[in-house]
Amino acid sequence: MINSRRISVVLPAYNAEATLLRTVAELDRDVIDDIVLVDDASSDQTVPLARQIGLRPICHESNKGYGGNQKTCYRNALDLGADVIVMVHPDYQYSPLLVPAMAAMIAYGEYDMVLGSRILAQDTVARGMPRYKYISNRVLTFVENIALGQKLSEYHTGLRAFSSPLLAGLPFERNSDDFVFDNQIIAQAVAAGARIGEVSCPTRYESDSSSINLRRSVRYGVGVLQTCLDYRLTRYGIRRSGYLDFTPEQSIQLPEPRRPQAGPARAGGQAENVAENAAKNAQIS
Repeated sequence: MINSRRISVVLPAYNAEATLLRTVAELDRDVIDDIVLVDDASSDQTVPLARQIGLRPICHESNKGYGGNQKTCYRNALDLGADVIVMVHPDYQYSPLLVPAMAAMIAYGEYDMVLGSRILAQDTVARGMPRYKYISNRVLTFVENIALGQKLSEYHTGLRAFSSPLLAGLPFERNSDDFVFDNQIIAQAVAAGARIGEVSCPTRYESDSSSINLRRSVRYGVGVLQTCLDYRLTRYGIRRSGYLDFTPEQSIQLPEPRRPQAGPARAGGQAENVAENAAKNAQIS
């Protein structure tokens, strides 16, 4: 826990056998209360390996897609009573070591959602991001910031954290089961008035890290632009999109943590004891 908040990490897994051990090894168990791994019908040994290291994987009988996997992750984390939910890709592309920092930003009430940015304070291309992906990332982020009225450094990260009131208040089940789920849920959070923060996240681009091909990247980019259009049309009441057609909850922030009950001692105890002793001495004299 952090600040008496229950922390859950969700791992949307698909063929993560080669990287799962390294990812889980860097999760701080002193802070994290639950690890929820959802396997999306992997064809490798992800599930047996997860069980071997003490996890209880939730298994999809058929592949539901990246967005569909996240939906199962978040439902189960909320059912466990998590106060803060952090999504970490088990392909070891994003640093699991940042989970406590991101969770703390929510647990102490500063933000409702936190994104791990690959762009802040680092040369992402030098760290291995293909140049065409970097350029498309910057162009799409520029468009999204204008459309959503934000100043985020990127919208396409796979490392993100949510407060439970925010996540429970968003109709994320209406979102796509594909990769554009990530952008739709950010648009929903903005529509709900969420406070969104970022941390700089070093990333790894290795042969065993997952990546989508060019065709799916183009499809994702078109989906991002559609999300921007949906948001603007919904905001101005021209046309409402189902996943954005909702009334935000009254509060998307975590309630104040319970404070320990005060003991029998009265407030200002030392000063009051001095006064009482002085009164007794006066009576005696």
